[in-house]
Amino acid sequence: MPALTLREILALDPVRAAEPELLAGHTALDRPVRWVLPLLLGFARSGGTPTSEVYEGANFLDGGELLLTNGFGLTDTEESIRRRYVRELAARGAAGLAVEVGRSLPSMPAEVIDEAHRRELPLLAMHRVVPFVRITEAANRAIVARGLSGRSVVRPWGDDHTAALLADLADRAALNQPEVEARAALAGFHPGPGARLIGVSLHGTREVGTVDRAVRLLGGAGVMRAAFPGDVLALLSLPGARAGDPVKAVQEAFRTSAVPGLTVAVGHAVSASDGGSGWLRWSDTLRAARTTLELALTVPPAEPGVPDGPLVTSSRALALERELTRGGVEANRERLAALVQHSLGPLLAWEAAHPSDLVRTLETHLRNGCSPTRTAALLHIGRQSLYQRLERIESLLDLDIDDPDLLGELLAATCAHRLVRETGAVVRGGLRTVA
Repeated sequence: MPALTLREILALDPVRAAEPELLAGHTALDRPVRWVLPLLLGFARSGGTPTSEVYEGANFLDGGELLLTNGFGLTDTEESIRRRYVRELAARGAAGLAVEVGRSLPSMPAEVIDEAHRRELPLLAMHRVVPFVRITEAANRAIVARGLSGRSVVRPWGDDHTAALLADLADRAALNQPEVEARAALAGFHPGPGARLIGVSLHGTREVGTVDRAVRLLGGAGVMRAAFPGDVLALLSLPGARAGDPVKAVQEAFRTSAVPGLTVAVGHAVSASDGGSGWLRWSDTLRAARTTLELALTVPPAEPGVPDGPLVTSSRALALERELTRGGVEANRERLAALVQHSLGPLLAWEAAHPSDLVRTLETHLRNGCSPTRTAALLHIGRQSLYQRLERIESLLDLDIDDPDLLGELLAATCAHRLVRETGAVVRGGLRTVA
C-alpha cells in the first residue's frame, strides 16, 4: 500500500484546525510523508553571529519528514540564514515545512517563501494555534495505519507499531533520532532525562506478562515490549537517579518474575539520549540482548543454573563467549582449538588418560576471581578437594594460576575449550530473528 501523502496529511482534522495555507510547493502535495516531527526553532548568538541548533538538526533528517515549527527562530535572523535553512531542508529531502504564524512570527518572511518556491519545498503557514502533539499523534498514527511510514516490507506483526519499532531497532534499520523518539512516544515510551535504557530478550514464552511483572518490581521503570515468533523483546527505561547497577537490578527483577524454563538475556545499560545518534545506543542494547539470548540457548553454560528456575544472564556475563564466536563457532573452531592446545595441552592430555574435571574447575575458579569459597560452592566440592585440584593443575601446566599475567589467556582458553567441545551437544531451543 502506498505511503500517506502530504495532501492526505493536510486533510486530517487536527491539521485542518490549524488553518494551513500552502505558500509554496503546490506541485509536490503527492509526495510521501514518512513521519511528522515537531521542531522548535531557536537561534542563539555566538560571537555576534546568529546560529541555530535546529538548523544544524537538518543534518539528521533521512528524507520524507514533514516538520512543524513555531517559527521563533525565523524572527531575528538574517535573510541569508533563513534561505540557507530552507535549502538545507530541501537538500535533505524533507517532505515539507509547516510554520506557525501569528505568535512568535507575525507573517512568513518573503525570502523563506521565495526559497521554498525555488526548491519546490511545500511551505505551510498555520494561522491557528493547535498543539503540535495533537497534529503529530494524528498524523503519525495515520502513517502507521497505512503501513509504517510507507515501507513495503510485510511484517508478521501487522499494524503493531511498538513491535515494528523494536524490530527496526533490533535490526538497526535506517532511522534517525527524531523519528525514533516520535515513534516511541506513540508507543507510550517516554524515557526521562538521564534515563538508562536496557534491552531484554526472553525465550520460552509468547506472552509479555513476565516483562510486565519485572517492570512492576523495578518500580518507576518504563517499557516497550512485544512478542515475536522466536522471543519476547523489551526495552526498559530506568530513572537516572536510581541507585545501584541497573543491569543487576533488571536481572534480579526477572529472576523473581520469570517462571522455570524461561531464558532471559539482559543487554547493557545505555543513555537514553546522546545527541542525534542516541537511537544507535537503543539499538545496541537490544541487539546485545538478542545476541546474548542466542548464545545462552546454544552455548553450554560455564556454571550450572539455579535448579528448577529460569536462566537469567546478561551480555556482560557472556562477553567472552561473544568475542570468541564472532561469525559462529564453526567458523572459529580451528582457531579456538589451537588456542586451547597452546594453553591447556598438558592438562588435556592428563584428562584424556585420567577422567577428571580439571578444565572446568580452572574456568570456574578464574571466572569467580580465584575465590576458593565461591569456586568450591559452585562445583559442590569441599575446599580441600578444590585445593588438590588446583595444585594438580599448576603442576601439569607448570605455572601459577594466580599470576595476573596469565588470567586472560587461561580464561580465554578454558572458555574456548567449552565452546569447541560442547557446543551443539546442549541446545535449549531454536531462535528466530525478528527480520
